[in-house]
Amino acid sequence: MPDWLYDGGPNGLWVFLLVTLLMGGAAAIVSGRAIAQTWRPQWQVPFYMALLALAVRFIHYAIFGEVLLSARNYLVDLAALVTISLLAFRQCRAQQMLDQYGFLADPKSANSH
Repeated sequence: MPDWLYDGGPNGLWVFLLVTLLMGGAAAIVSGRAIAQTWRPQWQVPFYMALLALAVRFIHYAIFGEVLLSARNYLVDLAALVTISLLAFRQCRAQQMLDQYGFLADPKSANSH
């Protein structure tokens, strides 16, 4: 990963993939689905991902000795987590809508009314 984008040291890419995308991404998927399943609005996703990005930054710091208070790294982590979580939110919400209002999308049931 380029140093101008993310300052993670010599193992920055592997640590980013492991901590941010694998561990943080899994938590982002679960969070996005939970927000959608409880019918909360989509604008809440970035708020919760901002908190999760803080936790991800702490793992980077505590385990791998990276800089804790790096705005650049935090914003990159945040952007990745928000993207993953929004995708999970949209997928879950689309399934909810299909389950709840599937008759509106079914052309056969539209003709029966």
